[in-house]
Amino acid sequence: MKVGIDWGGTKIEAIALDVESNEEISRIRVDAPKDNYQDILNTVYDLIKTIASDAKQYSIGIGMPGSLHPQTGLVQVSNTKALEGQDVKKDLETKLGFEIKIANDADCLALSEAIDGAGKDYNSVFAVILGTGVGAGFVINKSLVVGPNKLTGEWGQNPIPGPMDEYEKSIKRHCGRIGAIEVFISGPGLENHYKNQTGKSITSRNIVELFQNDDEQATLVMNKYFERTARSFSTFINILDPDVIVCGGGMSDIEELYTHVPQKIIPYLASDTFLTPIVKAHHGSSSGVRGAAHLW
Repeated sequence: MKVGIDWGGTKIEAIALDVESNEEISRIRVDAPKDNYQDILNTVYDLIKTIASDAKQYSIGIGMPGSLHPQTGLVQVSNTKALEGQDVKKDLETKLGFEIKIANDADCLALSEAIDGAGKDYNSVFAVILGTGVGAGFVINKSLVVGPNKLTGEWGQNPIPGPMDEYEKSIKRHCGRIGAIEVFISGPGLENHYKNQTGKSITSRNIVELFQNDDEQATLVMNKYFERTARSFSTFINILDPDVIVCGGGMSDIEELYTHVPQKIIPYLASDTFLTPIVKAHHGSSSGVRGAAHLW
């Protein structure tokens, strides 16, 4: 069997897939310990041993926010502070006694959707996570594209294509970069812009509901969100021109995304035509854990 682990800061999920059919055999989800690295590591180890207890042979793939440093292999830019600077791969391999593979959660989404999801009929798949953060992965011929810096798909840290308005020029990412894509098209990015425009703090879900009920202020904010998403997508379309764009994460549930973004994107492309399908992830929240299993 192939075992995948979705290693999050709140929950850790494991899935076992049949090697031949990719059918799900079993799934387990547990709460993630918060602050102690060894406790977190032991939880992942126990989860692997439990879900693979009946298997004679199995592989382990892990998807996690952040990445492994290309030179040291240590965890970087993780949303779980206890993992920062830790040699997760080596420490878990020592406990297990065999090699594992680890990738960014957005890479796992891309791989899952390219193999047997919304991108299965396409040669090149660019899959984006639009959620609390923004990230992506790129797959060609069912194989994940990974560069020497382990940064493939990290387009969300780039500045949003201009011309920037005054609001966009004023917003900094937590690292200090001004105008980064992530601070505009993530869920918190939508909420922050709505608050800037109205003085009210409400959830992204509530903003979308107001928009769908023809609220004037929410409509203005959402139209700006779709325009910023179109500008953001243009950055990788002009360079990679993928066959399909697959969207995951909480913001991918906004149905209007799939009609409004294609309408707004052409002014930012090196073409007067846009033919690329933009579709929702087939496996939804399961894409990450399934993609982790497919790392082998």
